[in-house]
Order: sequence, then C-alpha cells, then structure tokens
Amino acid sequence: MNIKNVVFDFGQVIIRFVPEIMVSPYVTDKDDKDLICAVLFDRLYWDKLDKGTITNEEVLEACRTRLPERLWDVTDKIYYNWIYNVPEIEGMRDLIIKLKEKYGVGIYLLSNISHYFVEHSHEFSIFELFDKCIYSAPLGIVKPSHEIFDYLCKACNINPGEAIFIDDNASNIASAIDFGLNGYIFDGDVSKLEEYLDTILK
Repeated sequence: MNIKNVVFDFGQVIIRFVPEIMVSPYVTDKDDKDLICAVLFDRLYWDKLDKGTITNEEVLEACRTRLPERLWDVTDKIYYNWIYNVPEIEGMRDLIIKLKEKYGVGIYLLSNISHYFVEHSHEFSIFELFDKCIYSAPLGIVKPSHEIFDYLCKACNINPGEAIFIDDNASNIASAIDFGLNGYIFDGDVSKLEEYLDTILK
C-alpha cells in the first residue's frame, strides 16, 4: 500500500458533533434540552444543510413549528453558536501534525457540512493543518456519492489508490473503497488509528 495522502472526515473524526454538548450551555431543563436536541438536530434538516439546499432561516422556521414559543429564542442562539461547541477529539490534532512532519503525506478534509460552518471555518486553527478542505454544501454534493470523491481527487491532485479516507460512517467508507480509495472506519480510538497509519506509512 503506497499511501501519499490522508483524507479525514470532520464530525466524529476531528471533532465531536454531539447535540447535547451543543445545547447544554444554553438550556438546563432536561426535558427542554432533549426536545431541542431532537428537533434542531433532526437529520431532516441537516441532510439538506449538508447539501446546501436549505437556509439557516428555513431550518429555524421549521423548528418553530415543532417547539413551544418559549424555546424559539434559545434555539436560534444554539443554532448560531453550535460551531463553537464542538470539542476536538483528543489526540487527533497531534496525530495530524505527526503525519505531516514524520511522513510528509498530504493532509485533506472531506466533510458533509453546511454553508454556515464553511463561512466560519477560518475561525478554527485546526484547519490550518490541512492542505485543502472540501466541503459538501458549496458543491451541492454529499458523501457517500462517488461524485464528491471524484471532486476531491481532481481538486487535490490525488491518485485514489495512493490515499486513505478516514470516516466514522461505514457507508461512506464502503463507497470510498468502491470508488478506488483506501478506507478506515474510525471508532473513536485515536491510538488505534495512529498505530494503523504507522504500519501502512512505514
């Protein structure tokens, strides 16, 4: 295996995308917290956000039809601040730095993510470690479509057989492998991932 590029997913690989973590700073009542988590982070909206086919305002308006009025303002606040409540997965930043310094491989990001996050991604220093970041919403293409893997490889001048894609979603990895990339399903264990990468990059 001749790996020259490592491509990371974002949510649950670089950061923890956990609704409770994003809601807890603003809501203390458990029932209210559970309700907002269920409504605001419904895949019904986030799949469209990832593809760029729904606006922030449309998401919040839809949420208002499912939430009591007393929770409208705090839901708006949570939505516009969730990006600041996504802690990095411990050890992942150090691993990326190691991959760049020890092995000299290309480091890329491929994420299903909304326009809103993309517009604020410059505020996060971890993105400075990546050679290029590919986000779904501006493209209107989402994983696991082969089209987004094709875009990644062309935009980053990557030979699929010389890259490994790391994602927590088995369907995304299966599609990446079918496209021609190598794949690794991340289970949250950074040490195990590091050990595996050390093995294939030697």
